[in-house]
This record gives sequence, structure tokens and C-alpha cells, in this order.
Amino acid sequence: MISIIVPVYNERDNILKLLLSITEVMEGAALIYEIIMIDDGSTDDTIAQLIALKPEFEKMRIVQFRRNFGQTAAMAAGFDFARGEVIVPMDGDLQNDPADIPRMIDKLNEGFDVVSGWRKNRKDKLFSRKIPSWIANWIIGKITGVRLHDYGCSLKVYRKEVLQHVNLYGEMHRFIPALAKWYGANVTEMVVNHRPRLHGTTKYGLSRTIKVTLDLITVKFLGTFSTKPLHIFGAFGFLALFLAMICVAFVVGMKIFEGFSMNKNPLLVISAMLTIMSIQFFLMGLLAEMLARTYHESQNKPTYIVKHYMEASQALPETQS
Repeated sequence: MISIIVPVYNERDNILKLLLSITEVMEGAALIYEIIMIDDGSTDDTIAQLIALKPEFEKMRIVQFRRNFGQTAAMAAGFDFARGEVIVPMDGDLQNDPADIPRMIDKLNEGFDVVSGWRKNRKDKLFSRKIPSWIANWIIGKITGVRLHDYGCSLKVYRKEVLQHVNLYGEMHRFIPALAKWYGANVTEMVVNHRPRLHGTTKYGLSRTIKVTLDLITVKFLGTFSTKPLHIFGAFGFLALFLAMICVAFVVGMKIFEGFSMNKNPLLVISAMLTIMSIQFFLMGLLAEMLARTYHESQNKPTYIVKHYMEASQALPETQS
């Protein structure tokens, strides 16, 4: 089964056309599917529309939030409620084209775990949407090491098992391909159709850039140092200690060769501050190590993920396709 997850927030004018479009595509492709509509605390009559359309679309399931929790929370709820082996999140504003879903599933069946959509011909404003997106995609790819052209495209296809180890907070839904890649998933991308918004207003703005940037720091830390935080804090600690030693060397050298008073030398104060900073970095690293160990051990959370396990007498598994 394929679970199509659609978070919606004040999209009453798009609901019917979206459901008709998804149904036509999936029925035409003879695919087994379900549609999970996540109402993210809409203040218009979106939920009333969904309930009224429920008899007409029997494969639709509805999840209503008590208030607006954001797109990441809506997607996380969709992942939790999904029954399918393949998960397909998409936007509810009709800008994603459901006709791309069968093609992306065919791509997934070539042996991939994640197929990410790429809105190559994006129908959005240049300065407020496209340029910030290009910059963000370059930065995300550079930091995570997972190079994709369009992290912000909601239309993606996942095998459900790759999402079992991904926990979503903040604005982190856009980083799922990078998180999945770090857990060993095979990630690719393909060009998808992108259509202009016809009804409603966009829920995105430049303010989201700050949130995404902060979440990117979290993602990088979790992906690289979650089981060894002392490595990053210790590195900064050694750097601060090294700079402190250089400052002390200058202070002593100026005293010996130039007769400059040590207690009047500002470098002495700087060296003391750097020494204190280095100690703080080491202590933060040790505290982070204790928290990381508590996190993994209290939840019996493994530090590894097994893809296959075979007894000595078992045959090799067939190649997934």
C-alpha cells in the first residue's frame, strides 16, 4: 500500500480538486493507496470540507489537530498513522502534481529508499522564494554532505522502514533525506512538475529561514556528533587552549625582550579568558557525553542499524527492486 500524506492548513478551496486529482492518478495507475489528510488546526472550514467529502473518497482518512502545530508535526503524524509500505508526503496547495507519484514510485523500485522531488521549473516569486531556496539548498547540501537541488519540495517518496529511525521536530521535515542517508538509506532525486498556486495564500515567509538555519545546526550535530559530543566540544576546547598558550607566549616574550609589564598586557587577560573557555568546552563535552549515554541507554536505543541478518544456513536475500 502507498500512503499519501497531505498536511493542510486553511486550504478549503483546494481540497476537492486535490482529492480528485490524487484519486484519478492512483486509480489510473492501478495502485493500492490511502490518503491521509492532516488538518493542522485550520481556522476556515477546511475540516468541514474534508468531513463532507469523506463518503465520496472512501480511501481518505482524516486527522485533525487541536491547533496549528506546523508542517513538520503534521508530517510526523502522517508517518505515525500511515499503513502503507511506501510513504508519499505532498503539499495541499495543488502546487505539487500527483501525476508525478507513479513515476517516483517507479524510480523507488529501481533500488532506492528515498526519491526526492526537484522543482526545476519552480512557479514561485524569484526574490522572496526562489533565491532564498537556492541559497538554503546549497548550504544544506554543503553541511550535510547530501547534495540535493531542492530540499524544500514536499513531494518525496520514502520506504517506510527508513522513517522508523527519524524523529521530527521544529522545521526538520525538509532534512529527512539527509537524516535517512546518515542511517544508510539510498537517496536520489528526480525532476517533478510544479504548478502556480491558484487559491489561498502561502504559509511560508523569509522568517522561516532563521528557523531552518537553527534546525540545520541541530541536524548536523545529531548526524555527526550525537554519539560522540565530546569530539566537537573537545576540539573547540583544544583550540581555545592553544590560542591561550600563544597569548601567554607573547606576554612572556614581550616581558623578556621589551620589558613590557605583564600585568598591564591585555594579552594576559585574553589568555585567561581563553583558558576558562577551554575548560568550559571540556566540561560541556563531558556533560553532553553523559546525556547522550543516558539517552541511548535509558531507551535501549542502539547506536547502529541492521539492514540484513542471516544465519549460517540461510541463503542470500534477493536484491530489493
